Amino acid sequence: MSKPKVLVTRAWPREVEEEMRRRYDVTLNATDTPMTVSELQDALRNYDAVCPTVCDRIGAEVLGAQPMRAKVLGNFGVGFNHIDLEAARKAGLTVTNTPEVLTDCTADIAMTLMLMAARRAGEGERHVRTRAWTGWRPTHMIATKVTGKTLGLIGMGRIARAMAHKAHHGFDMKIAYFDPFPPAPESIRDLDATQCGSIEEVLRQADVVSLHCPGGKENYHLINAERLKMMKRDAILINTARGDVVEEKALVDALRNGTIKAAGLDVFEAEPKVTEDLLTMENVVLLPHLGSATRETRVAMGMRVLENLDLFFAGKPVRDKVV
Repeated sequence: MSKPKVLVTRAWPREVEEEMRRRYDVTLNATDTPMTVSELQDALRNYDAVCPTVCDRIGAEVLGAQPMRAKVLGNFGVGFNHIDLEAARKAGLTVTNTPEVLTDCTADIAMTLMLMAARRAGEGERHVRTRAWTGWRPTHMIATKVTGKTLGLIGMGRIARAMAHKAHHGFDMKIAYFDPFPPAPESIRDLDATQCGSIEEVLRQADVVSLHCPGGKENYHLINAERLKMMKRDAILINTARGDVVEEKALVDALRNGTIKAAGLDVFEAEPKVTEDLLTMENVVLLPHLGSATRETRVAMGMRVLENLDLFFAGKPVRDKVV
């Protein structure tokens, strides 16, 4: 019996690609070159499974490919707002993702951004690298203390809870959060967290606001000019969720005008393109979507895709079905 044909859209960790070769008739992307719309359409016409990543736009145009051979999209990533789920459903495709395995590492990046933005670490490193530093002095690069401050979380899923745990137990931070679908009380009992009735309530009291909500239409520009004005003037905004959750132009204005003090971004509204003004600002930390970028996590994500494919082709319920 022949193996199912699988196409992987980008280069994956070596360990996962080797396992792919053992289990499937797989086509890998050795050059790690982004695929075009027509190439993605051809993949859906000629393979049983296509494995995209968050950088592949799988919209209605791609999913309109006919005749379609593919039956499953094994997404490498927990987010899936790059896939038109309604179009996938109409096309009869099963869509899976990779939750749970990237929780800690993404929370670590959120903590990294918070500490870097609060302590002006990116600015400080540039100061040293450009040989501008003339030595220690009492008033040099005064920053913001994190310990004991209030961390406000928009969304209280796995990653948010992991960040809250690190912040509360590691930095004695107070936790406030809003989530329309709040977690079970036992999952946050050790955080002494305050549940807020609205996003606005979180924004008004938090010293650091960290975003942990899905992207897509429902949360598009959730943080806009109006909501940025509700934050404290010395507050810090952290985004490791999805770039379109923040109205980037409004954020630029808020950072420039002192509406908020600083920001730390791992995701961007039109990534990999970054708003030009952000590149020149000292009070924003910019990372290239590194949330899950550890060897351990990226391997685990790939293996999770494999697990879902194995279950699908065995005719069993997949573990991480989105559609």
